[in-house]
Formats: sequence, structure tokens, C-alpha cells
Amino acid sequence: MDSVYKEECQVIVVGAGHAGCEAALASARLGLKTIMFTVSIDSIALMPCNPNIGGTSKGHLVREIDALGGEMGRNIDKTFIQSKMLNLSKGPAVHSLRAQADKAEYSRSMRRTLENTDHLSIVQAEVTEILVENDQIFGVKTYSGAIYYGRAVVLCTGTYLRARCIYGEVSNATGPNGLQAANYLTDSLKALGIEMYRFKTGTPARIDKRSIDFTRMEEQVGDERIVPFSFTTDPEEVQRDQVSCWLTYTNEKTHEIIRNNLDRSPLYSGMIEGTGPRYCPSIEDKVVKFADKNRHQVFIEPEGLYTNEMYVGGMSSSLPEDVQHEMYSSVAGLEHVRIVRNAYAIEYDCIDPRQLFPTLEFRKISGLFSGGQFNGSSGYEEAAAQGLLAGINAARKVLGRKLITLDRSQAYLGVLIDDLVTKENREPYRMMTSRAEYRLLLRQDNADLRLTKIGYEIGLISEERYQTLLKKERQIEEEIRRVEHVNIGTSEKVQTLLKEAGSTPLTSGSTLGELIRRPELNYDLLAPLDPDRPSDFFRGVTEQVNINIKYDGYIKRQKKQVEQFKKLEKKQIPESFSYEEVPSLRIEARQKLEKYRPVSIGQASRISGVSPADISVLVVYMEQLKRSK
Repeated sequence: MDSVYKEECQVIVVGAGHAGCEAALASARLGLKTIMFTVSIDSIALMPCNPNIGGTSKGHLVREIDALGGEMGRNIDKTFIQSKMLNLSKGPAVHSLRAQADKAEYSRSMRRTLENTDHLSIVQAEVTEILVENDQIFGVKTYSGAIYYGRAVVLCTGTYLRARCIYGEVSNATGPNGLQAANYLTDSLKALGIEMYRFKTGTPARIDKRSIDFTRMEEQVGDERIVPFSFTTDPEEVQRDQVSCWLTYTNEKTHEIIRNNLDRSPLYSGMIEGTGPRYCPSIEDKVVKFADKNRHQVFIEPEGLYTNEMYVGGMSSSLPEDVQHEMYSSVAGLEHVRIVRNAYAIEYDCIDPRQLFPTLEFRKISGLFSGGQFNGSSGYEEAAAQGLLAGINAARKVLGRKLITLDRSQAYLGVLIDDLVTKENREPYRMMTSRAEYRLLLRQDNADLRLTKIGYEIGLISEERYQTLLKKERQIEEEIRRVEHVNIGTSEKVQTLLKEAGSTPLTSGSTLGELIRRPELNYDLLAPLDPDRPSDFFRGVTEQVNINIKYDGYIKRQKKQVEQFKKLEKKQIPESFSYEEVPSLRIEARQKLEKYRPVSIGQASRISGVSPADISVLVVYMEQLKRSK
């Protein structure tokens, strides 16, 4: 008699971090029987590092997740303790929302959502084997030997695979926060021919609030008027009392302590094998690589409303425990600091994401998808965005529908995935606004206008929300047309307003649109000159009117660039295409193209080692091939 437990479902999600949560919710909300595995139910939506969601470029991703029907934006709106819009002194392309989270409540709130979602079950068990037959996924096996059958599997293992936490000479085979590591799945993946990397990331110490002297630090307060992340959250519901964060700095004494103990740092002694993130370096890295700087910013951030634990942002480390005490105590305001949790580095296994299609399905294994830090990225937001797309496509695979891809001109998520599956990333990938070449079009404020229709077509956006979007679009278009034809004279009222705003007086009539284009003026400021202005706009309409008029020339130019980009993206390359047969193609280009098998000419052009001349040769050959058929 077979005594092994067996169960059938449709989609299996391995991992319950930010990627796993979005993947499981997307699949279940699309009506598929979904099982999500986690090594610990208490670690669902865990925030093992920084206690915040959003930030530069990451805030864009959260808005995009929300526009597609994901959960992260709604969840942080319910659980934030401070909110701030960053980069307001710059243009709208780089404005980004960032919110401090109550870590424990963020996790509890997401867990409540998951537990009350139809078609979704949560199972606490370690997945040890991926079951594949004839390059087709058919299920997973757990540590206990139980078998779960599914037609699609999404791997969202985060930093848990063969995880090792290290500081000084201390090395523990655990996942983040001392949680159980997943030690067996790597062997199963390697046996299937999946190429793996060894990456690392780090986290700073957590300290006792009662041991901090805040009088020696600069207070950092939230915005007076709070803007929600989710387009579905009523702005009035998020106006609440906020907690403060604090800013202090390292100093020469701090740096001297670090330099004197570099030989004891596992990062420099060779004890750490994995490659760390370039854009989120440890304090040891900062001191070595930026030796000319005599201080570095340190942000003291609360971990929640009901704990005294504070996060020491900017000082992640893997130095020994005694050095950590000495180092942190040298910082202004931390002279008498008490450490609650030591800083540590964590090493883990992840994949080379170039083994994935832009749909996040493995090229060699049908029905196997991957999302999050397991794909070689870093950050909660990057993970959640990938998890959402992987979950959507896993569900669509089971339903027999065409898989969804987003390109670089549609979303930051498109840029993120294209970079991961096309470019060589030898370190954890972090999203940045500078990576998005069409960032003026991919603003956080218009994520709903860009992506909600796609979310609706997928099935994650309600009819009511979709109809609201259509009405919002109409209001924006009608108001832009109206404003461009509102004539403004040279009356005393007009000249006074212009003078008060520091703007040049009018010598002849002008339109309201022409005035809005002046750098010192905007749509709202000119309201007193516009008595016929409608008052029943949907949220965000006036912001869109102002941006679209003010940056009209730049937006049109970028849209033309997108048209050229789309032409190359539309030139699909057949999966069976042989690059060996293309004459005049350089050997390096041929080898790279054969290895990574791009899905389009556009993707081929972004592969390292493939030159514009190679692309020209390829395009000509494909055209000749097309005509000869």
C-alpha cells in the first residue's frame, strides 16, 4: 500500500515572501486551485531587511503591481507608519513614494489576505524536489515525501536556498532571521540542468530605541499630506499620525574601527563566496571603496509601532560581534547603543535568469516559472513585481491562454525582466530609474493609465475599476483640449498672479496651456484665472493634465523613440531559428545568440557581445528568408 500523501492542484508556488504572495494571489484570483509552500507560516511576507516599501524606482514598481491587480500597494497603505514622496525637487519622472512599514503588521495583514482568498491553500513544508517528465513540470515533492501534482510551478525561494548567515567567524546554516534554510531543492534544480549562482546580501543591526540619544540626530518626518500607493485606496483613509525616522552619520573614528578589523571581515577574508549587491554595499565596502568620504549617512528607522527595535539603515555589516558593538557606538547618538540583533551577511543560491523567457517561464522546462530574488534580483518590490507576472503566467499556462510579457516601453517591470533575462548580471540586480530609457512615459503617477487595461484583460481588475479608469482617461483628454483653448488676457488680476509667482507679465493674450508650460507655473496655481474649470474630476486627473501639457514636447519625442523600439520588438525570431546559417555574423554574436535564443530582434540587440552591425546582418537575412518562402 502506498503510504505517501498525495494531492492534486493546478498551480504550486514555492515560497511565501513578497514574490510568492503575489504569485499565489494572482493564480488563485484567476480561479485556479493554488497551493503555496513556506518553510514557516510565520515568515509570510517577512521583511528581513529594511522596514519600508517603495523608494526611488521601487515606488514605480509598487504602483505598477497595483495597476495590474496585485496586493503590495494595498497592504502597505494599511500598515505604514510614515510616508514620504521622494525627489519632489526634480521632474515627475523620478518622483517616488516611500513608506515605512510596521513590519509585523505588514506580514499579518498579507497573511490575512492570503488565508481568506478563495482557491488558495497555504502549506508549511519544505519543497525538496521538482518533478519533471519529458521537459514538462508535473509537481513537487516535500521533505516528508509527500507529492503535490500541479500543471505549473512558480519558484519564489528568495534567499532561503542553502542559505548561510555570517558575521565574523560565526556561520549558521539558516535563512534570514534565523529561520530554517531550504537545503535540498538546489540539487534537484541542478539535476534538471538549471545553472545556479551564489549571491549574498546583508542587513544591519537592530538596536534598542531606549539606548539611542535622538538629540544628537536630525529628525526626518513624513509628508504633511499623505499620498497612498494603491489607486484604489481613498486618500482620506491614509491621513494618520506618523512616526519619525532619524538621520545621523558615521565619522572618521567609525571608519578607523572598520579599517583596523577588515582582516576579521568574512567579506575580505574569503569566508563569503557569494557576490554582493553593488548598489546596497555593506559599511565595510563603503569605507574601502569610498575612502575619500569622511562620513556616510545612517538612518535610524522604527521597525513598528509596538516594538523598540530600530533599524540602522546604511550600516549593514558582517564584521564580528565585538567590532559591531564598537563600530555602532562610535556613531553620534549611538554612544550607549544596545544591539538587539547583530548585523549579518546572508549567502544563498539563485539562478542565472537568462534561462528564462520574458514570461518568466524556464526555456527548457514547460510549466516551470520563477520570480523574485531567486532570479538574481534584490529588493521586496522587484520580487513582488516578478512574482505577480510569474503567477499570472503560470495560471494562463494552465488555462491554455497566451502568456503575458511587458516590454521596456510599457513598465518598469518590463525593464526589470528584460534586463534580467537578456543581460549578464553577476550581482544582485536592483531597479533604478536610470535603467529605464523611457522613464518620462513610465512615471509612477500614470501607472494606472499604462497598465490597468492589461490587468483587466488578465482578469485581476474589476469591471467597476476598469470603467472608472476609462472615465478618468476621458476627463484627462477633455480637460487638456479645453485648457489649450482657454484664452487669458492681460488684466490686472492676471498680471498680479504672474508677478506673485515670479513669472514674466503678459504683453499680449495667451492660452492657459501656454502659461502652464512656464517652469514656475502649473495647472493648480492658475486656477483663479480659470472660472469655468470643472470640479468633479477623478483622483489624479489634474496632475495628469499638468504633466502632459508641461512636458508635451518631451513626451512626444519619447513616444517617437518608442515607435522605433516597437518595430524591432515586433520582429519575432522563430524558436527554431539557426544562427549558424547566417552569413557574415561574427563568431561571438553567433555564439551569444545561440546560447540565449532571443525572442525578438529588439531583445537580440540588447545582448552583450551583439553589435549593431550584427543586428543589421540578422535583419537583412531574416527579410531574405521571409521573401524566399
